[in-house]
Amino acid sequence: MDIEKQRLSIEAARLYYQSDFSQQDIAQRLGVSRPTVSRLLQFAKEQGYVRIEIVDPQEDSHMLSKKLEQKYGLDTVQVCYSPLNTYEEIQKHIAKQTADYLHEIVQDKDIIGVTWGTTMFAVARQLQPKSVRGVEVVQLKGGVSHSHVNTYAADTVNLFAEAYQTVARYLPLPVIFDNIALKRIVEEDRHISRIIELGKQANIAVFTVGTVREDALLFRLGYFTDEEQHLLKKKGVGDISSRFFDKDGNICSEEINNRTVGIDLQELRKKEKSILVAGGQSKVDAIRAALAGKYANILVTDQFTAQSLLV
Repeated sequence: MDIEKQRLSIEAARLYYQSDFSQQDIAQRLGVSRPTVSRLLQFAKEQGYVRIEIVDPQEDSHMLSKKLEQKYGLDTVQVCYSPLNTYEEIQKHIAKQTADYLHEIVQDKDIIGVTWGTTMFAVARQLQPKSVRGVEVVQLKGGVSHSHVNTYAADTVNLFAEAYQTVARYLPLPVIFDNIALKRIVEEDRHISRIIELGKQANIAVFTVGTVREDALLFRLGYFTDEEQHLLKKKGVGDISSRFFDKDGNICSEEINNRTVGIDLQELRKKEKSILVAGGQSKVDAIRAALAGKYANILVTDQFTAQSLLV
């Protein structure tokens, strides 16, 4: 083999593929013609000095989806591509993926149960109007906050209702009461019990997971005492619909759970489509625990989170 040709082809390949030189710039640098550079680059590929790998995010996402479905026994996994592994960027992309998926699956007379929070609001803002009849949209948990922190509860359910040409059904209560007796009395009201029953009847549930980190939304809303927060941080890893669970998906405080207004987690297991929308490294443990509890049969996430869930 011509050693000089080998040397020149490798040098040309380094400049072209690693340093982003144009073929004209390479020709001037090596003291050869531009057609010669083209032939050197072709020679480098033929000899195996250059290996070109095409990474298709859609193909990779499909593979991750299948692996997650198999590992966690899920019906469907939608893995979207996020260019950055940041919570804000991931939330934007999984919200759009969820909105597109809902546009595809929602049919006449579906009952859609929704929770609230920043992820759910992001989904709601991405929803496309769809011409359907007889659809119901209902809140799955109480939407009244004790603090000035915005939960986007009313905005979220309104946007869902608007997209599917219906009227929102609110659950106009705090999500967690101070005592069980008061919560039970309120739930006996026929209007409230009707909304809770509609949530149970929902064939589609759309929800996210919260964490037990210091900045978790429910902790910032002022529902818990310091002792209760300490207990939830010690035993729990996350929540769905403000019901906190441990790493195995089991309720970690029956006392707090009994004071919570909204759908019971076991009801989510009965849904035709129980859609968990979540991503980001801070939520991996909570997502894994929710899937261990079998609270979702459909997952919408990003490729970074998907890879972590497969470890």
